[in-house]
Amino acid sequence: MTIERDALTDIRDRYDALVRREARPDSAEARVERAGGVVRHVMPGAGWNGIIWSDLDEETADAEIAAQVAFFTERGASEFEWKLYGHDRPADLGERLRAAGLVPDAAETLMVARTDDLARLSVEPPDGITVRPVTDEAGLDLMMAVHDRAFEADRPTHLREQVLAMLREEPDSIAAVVAMAGDTPVCAARVEMRPGTEFAGLWGGGTDPRWRGRGVYRHLVSHRARLAAARSVPYLQVDASDESRPILERLGFEVLGVTVPYMWRG
Repeated sequence: MTIERDALTDIRDRYDALVRREARPDSAEARVERAGGVVRHVMPGAGWNGIIWSDLDEETADAEIAAQVAFFTERGASEFEWKLYGHDRPADLGERLRAAGLVPDAAETLMVARTDDLARLSVEPPDGITVRPVTDEAGLDLMMAVHDRAFEADRPTHLREQVLAMLREEPDSIAAVVAMAGDTPVCAARVEMRPGTEFAGLWGGGTDPRWRGRGVYRHLVSHRARLAAARSVPYLQVDASDESRPILERLGFEVLGVTVPYMWRG
C-alpha cells in the first residue's frame, strides 16, 4: 500500500527523532552521547564509531566537524563514519566533510514500509531453501561466510563482534537468519528492533553471487517483516544499495531520502 507524501515526511521526522537523535549503543561497551551539535556513537577497540545525527548550520558546521575529527583522533580510533542524510543541514555539509578529509562511500537509499503490509505478502522460499535462525557462534560463522562472498572487502570488520554482542546482551532486539541450500549458506540478514524506536532496521541481506536473482533475498525480507510484525513494530527501514532498491520497491517500500557514509581514516 502506497504511503502518502505528507505521511512520508512525518515518518522521516520520527525516524530522525527516534533512531538518530535518540539512538542507543550497539553493545554494553559502547556509548551514545550528545556533544555540541551532534549525536555520536563511541566504541572502544574495533567497534563502530560515528556521527549519527547533527543539528548544524553554516556558522557551526566547520568547527563541529573539526571537533569530531579531533575527538576520534585523540581516542586513537582508526576510522569513524559521519552518516549524512540528504535533508541534513547545512545543504553543503557533504562538501564541508570532504574538505575536512572525510571520503564519501557509495550512496544508499533510505527506504521505509509499513510492517503489517510486508508481513501479509506471501513470498515463498525458492526450492531447496530453508531459513535457519542465528543464535550462537556456529550460526554467526555461517552468516559471516555468506557476507564474505556477498560483500567481499566491503564487509565491516567489526560486524561479527557487533552481532555477537547483541545476541548475548539484547537477544530481544535482534533476529539474525541464514538461508541454507542444504548445508551451504547462501544468504544472510538480520533485523534490529530497538525498544521504543517504532522502526525495525533490516540489515545485511547479502546473497552469494551464485544465488542472486532466485528470490532468496525477497524471501528473507518477508521473513524478517513477519518477525517485526510479531513484535508490533510499525515500520521497516532499509539503507538500500542500488541492487536492493528495485526489489524493495516491488515489495512496497517507499523512498525517504538518500544517505551517504563519509569516512575518516586516521
